[in-house]
Amino acid sequence: MKKIFLAAFVLAATVGTASAQVEIGLKVSPTITSLRAESTSKNGFASDGSQLGFSGGLVVDYFFGENYAFSTGLELAGKGGTVRYTDFYNNGNGVGNAFQTSYKMSTQYLQVPLSVKLFTNEIAPATRLYFQVGGSLNVPIGTRINSSKFYTDPATGTENKAGDYVYFFDADALVGAGAEYALGSSTKLFAGIGYHRGLVDIDHYFESKRDFTDVTIKNSSFGLDLGIKF
Repeated sequence: MKKIFLAAFVLAATVGTASAQVEIGLKVSPTITSLRAESTSKNGFASDGSQLGFSGGLVVDYFFGENYAFSTGLELAGKGGTVRYTDFYNNGNGVGNAFQTSYKMSTQYLQVPLSVKLFTNEIAPATRLYFQVGGSLNVPIGTRINSSKFYTDPATGTENKAGDYVYFFDADALVGAGAEYALGSSTKLFAGIGYHRGLVDIDHYFESKRDFTDVTIKNSSFGLDLGIKF
């Protein structure tokens, strides 16, 4: 009987310790997003403006030391911006009349952050700073160009789904910093800033459908992170 109670005590202590290592919460992040665009000089792709976005979702911090945590979660993130470029009325071969055009693209992503958070000791009562570095894996679930689900190519007159312009996968590098305030034994508020820099060329139209050369379009976003952990 004593062995049973001892085993139960050890199991309970182990479960309690494991649960104490995981902090789960929610966050919202108003963001400023843009598209970094480049190409050869013939088409002259370039960023032509940023836009306001929003992301939010679940935060999971798994602590493997008092001041170190692996941070992940599941977020819905809005990204996009405006891109301008030079096109040609003869389907882009560079012989017909050239004209300047632009489009504004907005894409919703399901985003899974994969990062490490480094926490300081308390800098004030119940307050710690944190620094975050890592990345995220992102899958687009909806795209609009000029606020529409469909977009007509101004050079060819062909209408396509806005989602046809976006690659099926994206990945970001992520850096951030902020502060965390403990309200009690488990509830914590946090606020910080984060920068996501896209690593994947998300263009899925101009090179593959229009035979443009060396077109690169990547996401960028800068946000204010506000949240609570339980």
